[in-house]
Amino acid sequence: MGKRYFEESELIINPDGSVFHLHVRPEDLADKVILVGDPGRVELVASHFDTKECNIESREFHTITGTYNGKRIMVTSTGIGCDNIDIVMNEIDALANIDFNTRTEKEKIRQLDIVRIGTCGGLQPYTPVGTFICSEKSIGFDGLLNFYEGRNAVCDLAMERALLNHLGWNGNMCAPAPYIIDADSELVERIADKDMVRGVTIACGGFFGPQGRQLRIPLTDPKQNEKIEKFEYNGLKITNFEMESSALAGLARLMGHKATTCCMVIANRVAKEANTGYKNQIDDLIKIVLNRI
Repeated sequence: MGKRYFEESELIINPDGSVFHLHVRPEDLADKVILVGDPGRVELVASHFDTKECNIESREFHTITGTYNGKRIMVTSTGIGCDNIDIVMNEIDALANIDFNTRTEKEKIRQLDIVRIGTCGGLQPYTPVGTFICSEKSIGFDGLLNFYEGRNAVCDLAMERALLNHLGWNGNMCAPAPYIIDADSELVERIADKDMVRGVTIACGGFFGPQGRQLRIPLTDPKQNEKIEKFEYNGLKITNFEMESSALAGLARLMGHKATTCCMVIANRVAKEANTGYKNQIDDLIKIVLNRI
């Protein structure tokens, strides 16, 4: 069987040889990748680099590749949401594993270490503001992985059924079809070490209604967050809300990469407290990840 050819409409390559959205070229990609949501946070991560090779900006996607303590690292911003993770992960994987000259898959798969650094909302009393959480499991309320073949083979189907029953979503056509995916265990062990909470993270399709926030529009289920906080499966409880971890872990697993998400809690939904002055502490998390990736 011949190599699969990727048509121009499926893999869009810019005239300068860079991938369509990121504007990054294959030679700019490092084996170690840090993802951040905020484009402004890319410069914060790269401020710790010893050297810098490239600095590329395109829409919400900002990329700097450089070295840190002898390690070559690329940091890229994704913007907010699992839909953007779909763009970034597919384009990063294309940079690694598709020959842009022949538009065919490379013979040997190049595996990347990918860590997302972000902020989140804590859902348990033991995840107060300032806690660092490394997601060893992610629950996708976004539905993205359901569009990819092999989704059932990499997800925790038993835990999915238990959560659906607990939330009362079975048979509700308006509710999302959540998927539950494990992050790479070796990467979690390396990044979380002994000083981060190893969490079960829900990635939501929005910041307000999907996370149980009500402003002027009433919620379908006002008790959703209360149910989520009480859910327990084999001793695991849901620790935090954010908006990207499930797509990252799921796509990485299907593509053959190692990935996890590390977040700092900036709001605790149980205690109803929030901290918007978190920038110095997020830099502490950045330095931890840089040293361990």
